[in-house]
Amino acid sequence: MCNPKTATADYTTFSGMEKEIQEKAARPKRQLAPVFKPYNNRQSFAIFDVEAQIPEHHVARVIDEMIELLPDTQLFAHYPGGGRSSFHPKMMLKVILYAYSQKEYSCRRIEKLIRENLPAMWLAAGQTPDYRTINEFRRVRMPEMIDTLFESMVMELHRREFIEFENYFLDGTKFEANANKYTFVFKKSLETRQEKLESKIRETLAEIHGIAEMEGVELGERPEGNPTVSELAEVASKLEERDEALTGEIEAEKDGSVRKVIRKRRSLIRKKLKLVREDFIPRKEKYAVQLGVCGDDRNSYSKTDPDATFMRMKDDHMKNGQLKPGYNVQMATENQFILFYSIHQRPTDTRCLIPHLKAYRETNLPMPKRIVADAGYGSEENYRYLVEGEDDKPVAEFVVPYGTYIREQLRSFKNNRFNAKNWEYIEEDDLFICPNGRKVRFKKYLQKKNKSGYFQDLKIYECEDCSDCPLKKLCTKAKGNRQVHWNPIYEEMKAKARKALEDETLKKVYALRKIEVETVFGNLKGNLAFRRFLLRGLDKVHVEFGILAMAHNFLKVARILRMLSAKNIKNKNRRRKNNSFFSACFILGTYWTAP
Repeated sequence: MCNPKTATADYTTFSGMEKEIQEKAARPKRQLAPVFKPYNNRQSFAIFDVEAQIPEHHVARVIDEMIELLPDTQLFAHYPGGGRSSFHPKMMLKVILYAYSQKEYSCRRIEKLIRENLPAMWLAAGQTPDYRTINEFRRVRMPEMIDTLFESMVMELHRREFIEFENYFLDGTKFEANANKYTFVFKKSLETRQEKLESKIRETLAEIHGIAEMEGVELGERPEGNPTVSELAEVASKLEERDEALTGEIEAEKDGSVRKVIRKRRSLIRKKLKLVREDFIPRKEKYAVQLGVCGDDRNSYSKTDPDATFMRMKDDHMKNGQLKPGYNVQMATENQFILFYSIHQRPTDTRCLIPHLKAYRETNLPMPKRIVADAGYGSEENYRYLVEGEDDKPVAEFVVPYGTYIREQLRSFKNNRFNAKNWEYIEEDDLFICPNGRKVRFKKYLQKKNKSGYFQDLKIYECEDCSDCPLKKLCTKAKGNRQVHWNPIYEEMKAKARKALEDETLKKVYALRKIEVETVFGNLKGNLAFRRFLLRGLDKVHVEFGILAMAHNFLKVARILRMLSAKNIKNKNRRRKNNSFFSACFILGTYWTAP
């Protein structure tokens, strides 16, 4: 009998099963061939139904359905008739709107999209207009139809209950114009140069009249103010006559020394004539034209696009807030749909409210119940327009804070005893009581005109005596008595605005403003990557933003339809599961209760 603890020469520690595993591992693996789906792009194939390849709630389907609702007469009215057959305006509209929804804004890119993109091919019905045709339609045809087209689309959204015209959320943003950043013309510089030119003209005219007296030429009376272009031209024509006369004297004179003297006199006249003809008159006409382009409302414009104004842009690539030519787009939304828009050349939002609402009231769109805007629109002029309108009827309710509303809520503002708004007011005597207990009485009325031509009526109050007041240094920096400029109308309007902002329901409505307008601006500039206009001129820019606004609305409709469809599918699956569960319970219950 052998000892199991003693190892022999042929002894192994592996069991039979482990040997079998090792043998299987040592065997070579079977080589499997890779399997692929059939592929041959050289074979001929046909898509019999292009529409079937487009998803159910695709934006192309939304655009097709909305544009087909337009009556043909509305679009055909913009065609004179005759000539070669034109592409159908509905097809052109669908293609351009779909291209803008896909971030394609160039006409060449739109032409490429029609040839390569399946939804674009379906919308174009296989037709392939070139980029010149697309550009001609957008540049010539669409300016005439854009307003009625946009209005029809908004009314269709209202009919489908996407918008209700309950709240009119208004805000503005700036888009860069298609213009050179360095071709600027500033009104202030023009006025300075024009003033220097007029001064130089007056000095030169004084010299010319002195020469005319020496020559015995009758120039008439010198203009008292700044001479006009016609007056300068008349002076130049008389100098030309004298120049011709001196030329004749030189030709007739035989003596060389006399001829030399006459030549000097003629040279002096020619010098002044050249200054008037080639410098004064062209520059005067040029400055008049440039100031006319600026107008009363603008302080600058671009030579590349004269309708564009230089504005301070937030999204500057240098991050230093430099001025760029651009347009101020005023836009109103509800449920993040664009209800209305207007293009302005003024950089600030304050003076854009009234023109924007006047343009809105000229449309057939229903007036919204409530206008909601930020503090940039809170001025006396805007408040009065919203309250009184053009026919002494309120335009609409408004929730618009004024510039100092947030600051007035601070404790430091309320506890500031040197602020006239915190002083005691005695209505019977129409006076304030200052922190030192002295009377600040009414002194006079003052009318003040702002840049837009609006007159403000102010009441001036003045303290009876501040000479020996120990609080004067803390109260005022004026050398005389402390004055208070009080605007009764503006204070009344601010009280109405304050009352609306303190209402709990309206406070929630105002809180929605940030997610209404700002979200749309973010979608246009971020998701759709539209930060710069491609077209030049106010009318063409108006068309381009109208197309973009409709594309945004159609994308929003398509997104809502997809969400509702997904929700319905989810609810249907949940209902199916519940039905299966209840069926199983019913069967089991029947089984358990069976005799």
